[in-house]
Amino acid sequence: MKHSLRSFVPLFALAFTMLQSCDSTPDGDKATITEKQQASDAAGQTFTVDTTTSTIRFTGNGVGKNHPGRFGLSSGTVSIANNQITGGNFLINIKSLKIDQEGDMFQNKLKPHLLSGDFFDAEKFGTAKFEITKVEPYKSDGKDTSMVAGANFSVSGNLTIKETTKNITFPAKVDLDGNKLKAKGNFNIDRTQWKMNYGNDKTLGDKFISETVNIELDLEATKH
Repeated sequence: MKHSLRSFVPLFALAFTMLQSCDSTPDGDKATITEKQQASDAAGQTFTVDTTTSTIRFTGNGVGKNHPGRFGLSSGTVSIANNQITGGNFLINIKSLKIDQEGDMFQNKLKPHLLSGDFFDAEKFGTAKFEITKVEPYKSDGKDTSMVAGANFSVSGNLTIKETTKNITFPAKVDLDGNKLKAKGNFNIDRTQWKMNYGNDKTLGDKFISETVNIELDLEATKH
């Protein structure tokens, strides 16, 4: 049976689109990364994070592949005064890491590798920490539009992974309704800023792993 070149064009286009979609980090706001800053003086009422419903989702990517997963929180608090966030501390449970993809390669090879010294070194550093340093109203100027629908605050905080602390700033949507607080964020960070350099060498070809990691935050907290 003969096939014209024209009949293959849509197939090539589809394959190329699929490869692109698997070969790039999900869209997210680009977090600003600076040196460690002074933590804010938390004041007001304390909201305790619900560690059963709050999640930190991440997606790493390499050549032709994305690897989504998530971490749980060990604990977390947010301080509120006059309907404004004044501070907060969050402990991320590194050992709670889950890989969303099923199969031996992901569960028995990729997951242990991420927990190893090449990445998080979970046996030595069982938790990561995020400490709020500043929260300001978020305003889009038309050029800087957040990926988070309804983003209303710009959140800055010290993120400590292993022994490295950097300050990151990203847009977030924060809803405060009486005794409940909900917050969402979607941003990209450069993992090499926290000295996680494994695989970040383009000479590795199809074994290259991007330095960009997408982070999605979904937090819920209740006033106590």
